Amino acid sequence: MSHFTLDRRSFIRSLALAGAVAGLPAAALAAEDTKPTPKRLLRVAHITDIHVQPGRVPEYGMAAALHEVNGLKDRADFVITGGDAIMDSCSQKKDTVQNMWKTFHSIMKGDNSLDVHHTIGNHDLFHISLSASSFPDAKKWACDEFQIPKRYYSFDKGKWRFVILDSVHKKVIPGYVGRLDDEQLDWLKKTLADTPADMFVCVVSHIPILAVCTVFDGARMQFDQWHIGGGNMHEDAKVLKDLFSQSKKVKACLSGHIHLIDELEYNGTKYYCNGAVSGAWWGGNNQEFPPAFSVMNFYDDASNSRELHYYNWKTS
Repeated sequence: MSHFTLDRRSFIRSLALAGAVAGLPAAALAAEDTKPTPKRLLRVAHITDIHVQPGRVPEYGMAAALHEVNGLKDRADFVITGGDAIMDSCSQKKDTVQNMWKTFHSIMKGDNSLDVHHTIGNHDLFHISLSASSFPDAKKWACDEFQIPKRYYSFDKGKWRFVILDSVHKKVIPGYVGRLDDEQLDWLKKTLADTPADMFVCVVSHIPILAVCTVFDGARMQFDQWHIGGGNMHEDAKVLKDLFSQSKKVKACLSGHIHLIDELEYNGTKYYCNGAVSGAWWGGNNQEFPPAFSVMNFYDDASNSRELHYYNWKTS
């Protein structure tokens, strides 16, 4: 009998608690109703890893992506390219590379009417796979092609500041790693410090600063531990993470390079790896992901979101 009484009392108490808890969502919803709806300030098309070269498929694919970007019913305000505009400048002959750039410019001129801000990628850099000493001249050539005054820079659009980084740097032997040089890091610290308190920052790098998908692109298990190479993710990710945490202004980081897609949030910053316009270098899907571009939405409360567009890249 006593056992039944205890269960009955517990049941009554649980009903009371359930009633109290049931009231919470309504109260929370009422509180939410009083909050203003975030106002979208910008829509930005992030098109990365185009890897164009003369040829039917890459030329058609790049043009098709730009047609879709420019034809969005909910229009983009401008375009940011994420690097690797051309198929490969790292080890090709100069005249071959020149023809790749001509193809890129021709399609961009003929099929895009939006303002464009460019980011340097590793495949945009001439002969860096052959000689570590090639980097300065290679970056100057890329800057000339992109018509940007410097390999890293920033620009403002209303309440949002966009910081475009040069994340591709030489190793002792030919090749590259993802990181910032000292000069650029000092500039980034100053740029964040000088950003007004009521502005928000979006950082764009070719190589991801932080990304989960790097585990599935070149990473290896070594001695029962994952090893992610410095060519796949920023070697100085902790330095940058700490800087962003101190600043509290960096709300989004966009990258490409991996040709895979993910999204994560760490300590108030969202990190987006936005796939590739070329997919598997114009060979279809790269693992699970077809050729794609992203449209980023930026709001007046520092929030941001992504729309993925898997466009029709096939010629028939």
